[in-house]
Amino acid sequence: MALSAIALCSRALLKLGAATIASFDEGTAESEVCANLYPSVRDALLSSYPWKFATGQVSLPRLVAQPVADYAMAYQLPADFLRAMSAGVAGQGFGLSYRIAENRLHCDADEVTLTYIFRPDELSFPPFFDQVLITRLAAEFCIPLTESTSRAEFLYRLAEDEYRRAKLVDAQQDVPSAISSFPLVEVRS
Repeated sequence: MALSAIALCSRALLKLGAATIASFDEGTAESEVCANLYPSVRDALLSSYPWKFATGQVSLPRLVAQPVADYAMAYQLPADFLRAMSAGVAGQGFGLSYRIAENRLHCDADEVTLTYIFRPDELSFPPFFDQVLITRLAAEFCIPLTESTSRAEFLYRLAEDEYRRAKLVDAQQDVPSAISSFPLVEVRS
């Protein structure tokens, strides 16, 4: 079942024994904590691992302004960009030397295909990610709402267990990538 941002926060609040929310603008302590902490916790968790559901590829639009030094061209990053994984040219998503600076990608290529982590809509989160996010939110909400450090420590440990489980599930949704080049083997030939 797909969950909204409000539903994810409400489930995290339930784990704490706190009152649920119907909106981030209710004016309650719970809604204020959720509104302030949710976006950064979500983005940090999304960018912490190359989740299959949050990984995309895009051809970047070239900017007129050139970088000051080191590279010849600059490209605009997507609006939903969280973290770069790799960049390439000519239909490949890897192999290009680049640098991210000032919310732009700098490189020497005439065209760029970026493989990156993006911020998907909450309704497209898979159930295994919902669980790790809910548990992590509960840990983050714990001290501001309950002032219990021991409960917060327990929830952080629980969130780490959920995180490991979620990464295992996510990793099984793809064929393992083969090693395309290994210099030690090539030297033998």
